[in-house]
Amino acid sequence: MAITNTWSVTDMQHTDADGGVFLIYWSMDAANVTGQDSEGNDITDYTASEGGKLRCEYDASAAGYIAYADLTEADVLGWVYTSLIEGGETAAEAKARIEANRTSRVQGQIDRAATQAAGVPW
Repeated sequence: MAITNTWSVTDMQHTDADGGVFLIYWSMDAANVTGQDSEGNDITDYTASEGGKLRCEYDASAAGYIAYADLTEADVLGWVYTSLIEGGETAAEAKARIEANRTSRVQGQIDRAATQAAGVPW
């Protein structure tokens, strides 16, 4: 079917007093989706993942500050994309670079599998 890329925030640590986030755990999974099971979940055969943790410094008095309780996953992933910037690229370009890298790895697995076989000849 298609290779899909899924970004997620898997955990965060924050300060109770002011809701400031100081540690974010994230992952990006590229997967070749071959169909869906009877419950509608994707069935995949080849995957490649990347993940990490992002240490944050925050200022609860800053104009753009968002407390833990008010954050959305999109807010936090925006911080992750920004942290992945290399050179003069934008956050969107950093995100696309990671996705292209993992998609390429999945495609490599698919290509290798198409030219290889297992078993015995008898």
